[in-house]
Amino acid sequence: MKDKPSEWVAISDLMAGVLAVVMLLLVVSVLQKAVSELRYQGELAKLKGSKDDAVVKVTQALNAMISQRGTAGLMALDTRTHRLTLRDGVFERGSACLKPEVTTAIAEARNEIAHFLLDTPSARILVEGYTDNIPVKHEVTDKKRFCTVYDDNFTLSAARAREARLALIGALDPKVARRVVVAGYGESRPLPGLDPGDSKNRRVEVQFMVEDAGQHAASTNIGNGATSG
Repeated sequence: MKDKPSEWVAISDLMAGVLAVVMLLLVVSVLQKAVSELRYQGELAKLKGSKDDAVVKVTQALNAMISQRGTAGLMALDTRTHRLTLRDGVFERGSACLKPEVTTAIAEARNEIAHFLLDTPSARILVEGYTDNIPVKHEVTDKKRFCTVYDDNFTLSAARAREARLALIGALDPKVARRVVVAGYGESRPLPGLDPGDSKNRRVEVQFMVEDAGQHAASTNIGNGATSG
C-alpha cells in the first residue's frame, strides 16, 4: 500500500513558491530604486553642468573684455569665484558716482550680462558694496554732486552698489532686472589679510550665480535694491 503524500509537503512547496516570488519582487524593487537614483543623479549633474556653463560663459567673456580694453586697473574678475570687483578708483572720493571711463566699460559689458539673465531664468547677480573702517565725519547731503546722501559707511556702500547696479542693467527689462540685487556691508567685511582701514577695502563686488528653486525662493526676500549690514 502506497503512502499518501503528506499535506505538509504541499504546504511547504507552496510557501517556498510564495517566498521565491516575494524575493523576486524585492530584487526588482531594489533594482528599480537603483535605476531611478542613477537617473536622478544624471539629471542633477546635467543641470549643474548647465548652471556652471552659464556662469563660466559670462565671466570668461567679461574677463576677456577687461583684458582687451585695458581696464584691469579699475576692475578685476576672479574666474574661480565668478566675482567681478570694481576697485576703489571707480568712484570719486567719498562719492557714489562712477567715473565716466568706468561707466563706458560697464556699458560694453551689458550685452553679456543681458544674455546671462535672459538665457538662464534662474540666473541672478548680487552687487555688494564695501568700505574701509574710516568713519564718516560729516553728513553728505549734496545728492547731485555725490550721487547719494549718506551719514555712515553702510549707507555709502549701499549707494555705490546701487549705482553699479544701474550701470550694469542699463535699459534691461524691469522684470529681468529684478534679479540683479544690491547689498551694502560698509566696513563689516574687510578683505582677508588687509587692515580694515586699507583703501583696497573700498570696493563693489558683482557675484554671478545660478540658483536652484529653493535658493531662488529664499533669495526673493532680499528684494530689489535691498541693503544689508
